[in-house]
Amino acid sequence: MANGADRLDLDGRPIKPLTICMIGAGGFIGSHLCEKLMNETPHKVLALDVYNDKIKHLLEPDTSQWAERIQFHRINIKHDSRLEGLVKMADLTINLAAICTPADYNTRPLDTIYSNFIDALPVVKYCSENNKRLIHFSTCEVYGKTIGSFLPKDHPLRQDPDFYVLKEDTSPCIFGSIEKQRWSYACAKQLIERLVYAEGAENGLEFTIVRPFNWIGPRMDFIPGIDGPSEGVPRVLACFSNNLLRREPLKLVDGGESQRTFIYIKDAIEAVLLMIENPERANGHIFNVGNPNNEVTVRQLAEMMTQVYSKVSGETAIESPTVDVSSKEFYGEGYDDSDKRIPDMTIINRQLGWNPKTSLWDLLESTLTYQHRTYAEAVKKATSKPVAS
Repeated sequence: MANGADRLDLDGRPIKPLTICMIGAGGFIGSHLCEKLMNETPHKVLALDVYNDKIKHLLEPDTSQWAERIQFHRINIKHDSRLEGLVKMADLTINLAAICTPADYNTRPLDTIYSNFIDALPVVKYCSENNKRLIHFSTCEVYGKTIGSFLPKDHPLRQDPDFYVLKEDTSPCIFGSIEKQRWSYACAKQLIERLVYAEGAENGLEFTIVRPFNWIGPRMDFIPGIDGPSEGVPRVLACFSNNLLRREPLKLVDGGESQRTFIYIKDAIEAVLLMIENPERANGHIFNVGNPNNEVTVRQLAEMMTQVYSKVSGETAIESPTVDVSSKEFYGEGYDDSDKRIPDMTIINRQLGWNPKTSLWDLLESTLTYQHRTYAEAVKKATSKPVAS
């Protein structure tokens, strides 16, 4: 572990060891952030979550050299009186807790709104009242649709970056109509951002808001029926991984025409560590964290994943690797989508000097190698049927 004494921030000042209250520490992002903090910094973590499977390896009391620096608290922030005490014990609170799976926005809009707005309110309030710094995780979905998507298909301005590149300080947030319940998530996230910002303006809350653009990597999401609910629908990468592991065609919703950018979790976590350790540069800012160089349509992503998976598994691709499905069939009534999500990187680059490094091919290779190694055997067992004698 790096010795606290010799670590400096971006302005050459020594970095003081912090106590960090991390809400949602047991999830995909939280587990990678906990690892980074344990391996490379002297900071302490109060890890709050309902589950700890993804950070178990950091918590083993006999084997873990981190025992002094990470404590797990099994807490559901909805209704737990211990929350304020833990926020008070820490220098900084990082809130990662959220329902953030697109399949849920449509089918569980109330849970989605409560999870992303109502349940986050006490966290913001406790930070503000106790003068504690907050790093709040939002989403790139707050941007909704691009301005360009409202122009005719062949309109030249659709090609103009001003009409589709998403900027933290100037891009509008445009959602579909109220009956398109897919926007319940984006809308709740946008409102909590506005509330955090208002707490900063009116009550001096020190905050940073993070807008992730499709962070990808090992331990992301669940593989249905193997390490998660058998009925659930995970996000696109885990959906496609699940299909590849089961040798089923990858389902392209509405032809897979939506465009997305993907960033490797390890690149993204570097950015978060810079925010944690450079409060003077990060406070009061909203940061896009994504990789504009890794842009593909969902259809191109499916084709690339099929190739990469053949490489890492040694299995040939199935004859028809993709199949088109309608969004209504896949997500149910009320689904709507954003067309493009390309982050503008000016602010994070200026404030923290950060840029993503990993190419889409490399991040898919790393992630699918992990998925294959972790799940292939379990999926084979689950899908093999006993032969009748």
